[in-house]
Parts: sequence; structure tokens; C-alpha cells
Amino acid sequence: MAAIEIAHLTKVYGNGFVAVHDVSLSIHDGEFIVLVGPSGCGKSTLLRMIAGLEDVSAGSVQIGDRDVTDLAPRHRDIAMVFQSYALYPHLTVRQNLGYGLRVRKTARDEVERRVDEVARTLGLEELLERRPAQLSGGQRQRVAMGRAIVREPQAFLMDEPLSNLDAKLRVGMRASLAQLHARLGVTTVYVTHDQAEAMTLGHRVAVLRDGKLQQCGSPRELYDRPTNTFVAGFIGSPTMNLCPVQLGTNGAIALGGARVAIDDGLAGVARSNGRAELVLGLRAESLEVGQDGVPARVEIVEELGADAYVFCVAEIGGEELKLVARTKARDVPRRGDQVALNPLPNEAHLFDSATGERLEPE
Repeated sequence: MAAIEIAHLTKVYGNGFVAVHDVSLSIHDGEFIVLVGPSGCGKSTLLRMIAGLEDVSAGSVQIGDRDVTDLAPRHRDIAMVFQSYALYPHLTVRQNLGYGLRVRKTARDEVERRVDEVARTLGLEELLERRPAQLSGGQRQRVAMGRAIVREPQAFLMDEPLSNLDAKLRVGMRASLAQLHARLGVTTVYVTHDQAEAMTLGHRVAVLRDGKLQQCGSPRELYDRPTNTFVAGFIGSPTMNLCPVQLGTNGAIALGGARVAIDDGLAGVARSNGRAELVLGLRAESLEVGQDGVPARVEIVEELGADAYVFCVAEIGGEELKLVARTKARDVPRRGDQVALNPLPNEAHLFDSATGERLEPE
């Protein structure tokens, strides 16, 4: 196991496109960290630079106590799991698991010991003599992970390893991955575009946009204290309601006629910000469906068993604004109903409308 230190990492391609821009990140020994962001944000490129599969334009990568920036992948003591299973179709599961060890001329007895141990860990014992074509998608992915684990590297790098699986199987594999990491404790860097996957797996989550690191923190920190409107809109399902609002002369904030109660310290920062326009952020659970508040029309109701999400349209300042509220399924309105959405006290997030940056209480 080893810590990974990324310092001012930058990747510029020959055509001038900057895929990763000045990213610095300290990944702790034994930590499971997730890189997340929309397609094209640079997360896979960043992972490939850590692995040595992409040249570094600027900055450095340190794994453990070694600077590996200019080392070939095979000298970095890492194991990678890809989106495609990349199994050898003519080899059995046993042979696939032990292939990397045999290439390194590991003793035969040691290869057998490690393969049997990994097979027990991943529940592959009954599949050892099968070939990849005889396996399901989930079984193939377990073999691909087993091939990485059997090497006993300092770190695992995983590039969207579950994206080829169906939704139900992905959920099961997420749980298996979390249990596996708890057992092995190996430093893991995991790339995904699925923020639900990021929130359930990561000790910390690093959010990227256009090659730049936006925020890195625990899933709870990103959900409760997003650093800007991008993170606020990306993390959470459904995404945070982001509403342009005007700051009143007395520091009050109104949303379509409904008063939004905010923390006194936050109100002070909003007043001293020097701009009348702000962006108000409200999570779905911070909007109460009732008789008082912002008048809105129900467009869609998404029932999730005990709870439901109510997607509405409200007219605010002469413009239509889409809002989503969470409510109990027993009290759910119907499509086309007129409802009122009431912001809960002191659950508002405020952002600078020009920079998108979060405003913090004094």
C-alpha cells in the first residue's frame, strides 16, 4: 500500500487542447478516492497519467516514496482495471488470474497460492476452469478485478469498471467493491461519471470540470457544502434547485413571493457581497409541498416507495423556473395540480451569480 501525491499535473495535447489543468491531489495510504465529472472533464486522462499510460506535460506523480512521473507503467507497482474486461478468451479463469504473475516469473507454488486465495475472496472457486465466453458480465468483471488483486500492488487504478453492467448488477458489484476494499485496504483511485456510484464508494470524491479540480471532500461534505454552482448541480440526485434571486435592501431573500430564511452570518456576507443578484440553492428535501409558498404547477411525479419527487414549474420574475421537491408518497400531488413550495428555514445555499462560488457565513 502507498499514498499517491499528484502535484500540479497538466496534460496538453499536440493540438493545444488542455485535458488536465494544474491538478494537485493528495491520496492517502489505503484511501478509496473517486474521480467524477461529466464526459470529457479529464478524469480518465488524469488516471492514465497516474498509471503512466499518458505522458505528463507538467507536474509530477509520486507513489509511496518514489517519483514515478517518468517511469514506465510496469515499474510503478500499480494494477489497473478497465471498463472492458480485457480477459484472454483462450485462457481459463485460473490462467487469466495467474497470467501476470507467470509473466513476472513468480514461483509456480506462489502463483497457485495467490490465485486460490483471490478466487476464494471473489467467489470464483467454481469458475476457475471456465473460459470468459462461459461467464456472465458480472463474473467477467470479478475475474478482471481478481487479476489486479493477485499481483498485490501498491495501488489499484479503476477506469469505470462497472459501466458495462446492467443497473441491478452494478448495485451489487458496488457493495462487493466496498467490502473488498475494506478487507484489502489498498489505495484505490476510481473513475466514474456516475455520481451515485461516487457517493456510495468514495471515502473522498474529487469533482472535475474542463480538466480542473473543482472540489475534493467526503460525499457528505460535497452534498452539504458544495463549493460552487457546478458541484451543487452535479452532486445529488435529483440535482440541487438553483434559482436566480434578488437580495432585498434589508438582506432578505424572496423566491417568487416566499421569504427564504437564511442564517444571519450568511445574510451578512450576502449584503457585503456588493451584488444584488445571487443564486439560491435548495435541495429537494428543503422544499416543502403545501398550501403556502411559491405557486407551482406539477409536471411529473416520480414515486420511489416511501418518498416521491415532485417536479414543478413556477413563474418567478416573469420567467418559468423548474423546481423539484421531495415529499412523502402518501401525500403526493398529481400531474397538473397547483401546489405551493415552501423553502425550509436555514437550509438555503447562496452563490455569487458572477463567479458561481459559494458564499460562506462570517
